Amino acid sequence: MGRVLENLEPKEVFRFFEELSEIPRPSYKEKAVSDYLVAFAKERGLEYYQDELWNVIIIKEASEGYEDQEPVILQGHMDMVCEKLPGVEKDMDKEGLDLVVEGDFVRAEGTTLGGDDGIAVAYALALLDSDTLKHPRLEFVCTVSEEVGMEGAQAIDCTPLKGHRLLNMDSEEEGTVLASCAGGGSAEVKLPVAREESSWEKVLVHVHGLKGGHSGVEINKGRAASQDLMGRILRGAAKKTALRLISFENGTKDNAISREGRLALAVENKAAFLAALSEIESEVRAEYVAVDSDIHFDASEVDGASLPAGVAASCTPLDETSTKHVISLLSSLPQGVQRMSDNVEGLVETSLNWGIATLSEKELVMRAAVRSSVKAAKVNLCDKISWIAAESGASYKLSGEYPAWEWVRESKLREKMSSIYRDMFGKELQIEAIHAGVECGLLAEKIENMDAISMGPDIFDIHTPAERLSISSTQRMYDLIVRIIETKD
Repeated sequence: MGRVLENLEPKEVFRFFEELSEIPRPSYKEKAVSDYLVAFAKERGLEYYQDELWNVIIIKEASEGYEDQEPVILQGHMDMVCEKLPGVEKDMDKEGLDLVVEGDFVRAEGTTLGGDDGIAVAYALALLDSDTLKHPRLEFVCTVSEEVGMEGAQAIDCTPLKGHRLLNMDSEEEGTVLASCAGGGSAEVKLPVAREESSWEKVLVHVHGLKGGHSGVEINKGRAASQDLMGRILRGAAKKTALRLISFENGTKDNAISREGRLALAVENKAAFLAALSEIESEVRAEYVAVDSDIHFDASEVDGASLPAGVAASCTPLDETSTKHVISLLSSLPQGVQRMSDNVEGLVETSLNWGIATLSEKELVMRAAVRSSVKAAKVNLCDKISWIAAESGASYKLSGEYPAWEWVRESKLREKMSSIYRDMFGKELQIEAIHAGVECGLLAEKIENMDAISMGPDIFDIHTPAERLSISSTQRMYDLIVRIIETKD
């Protein structure tokens, strides 16, 4: 049986991309794909390094006539965000993707595609595998756990590298390269809760139909976040009837704008609650009609199967004080864009995204991706979160911090790429800063005088099951990378 992508160009890139798509590679579970990369290197007699986290470095010495050229570091990450549509039964920890070709796009059936950042890995493998490419020393740095805090880039040992020019291939817009990015981290708030029995009627609310998206790239698009909407439901309904929270589940990734969530409640007056829910849904749909037009609130009966395992046995609600503390946190903690940049038009300077929330028997845990290109602004935002959490009796911590990638005024790599792009496509390359995190900031701390850019083909709706990769753009950007590598200084 033939491969799905076997007729696509560039053949070597899509061959490796399809092989990668057969290997499950969620963050923290990258051993299989890491071993695949090591096997690739062994089969070709290439120098390689694999660390205990499963980061991999593969090195190919310069071809004849290129020994005196500056080495090129190719860089990407092997993990992917694993999201799927409701009702899709695929176990993304154990099963590969079901690829589909539709016109100019490759997508995965019912799940994220992993073009972020599988295409970078496929590009690098195709370049390393080529016996016709004329190239300086190539150093492929492939990291783990980028999607959950760039932990691989934080830990990787870069001493095997000789290069100072780094081509990061973790961007998703053809014709635009990145030369700076925000720093950030993962914020966690934990609130202890108490429960008490109640005879009130119980209701399960499912919030769904939201677009979601990448919390760095798409946080400024005004889309709804399910956790924010569930807080709105609780505040609005509490005006109409007394209520107690039973369970609260939201999202799976702190760096993805949450697309759906569920909350279960005990309510004193069910009819009043349902009327309030319908009214809030109408208000929300009208408010977001231009940017998130398919939002739905569904109410149903509560049973053990619909609740988290730690809550299902008793179905006991929180007491009044704990319920108020949860609603207070949901209402007080900031969400979304906090400030736009004064220096770069249209760039988000500071934001946060509450992407995950789980209410167990004894505590509520919420996690957010915090981002800012200004260190003092990030510190101030984290202080604000800590203060709000403490006022509700919750704890706070920040982990997985990564630095901003600062703008380099003079860049030979940017100049070279801009000139080649202009020659190939007859238009100017756009050089931008980005609000999302890129591993270049961490690697710049390890590689002295690093000159880096971040680029890639068109990939749309990353971190969602609507993710799709442009085939024609993949070809053009591969041709561009080849020209950059083959063009001598």
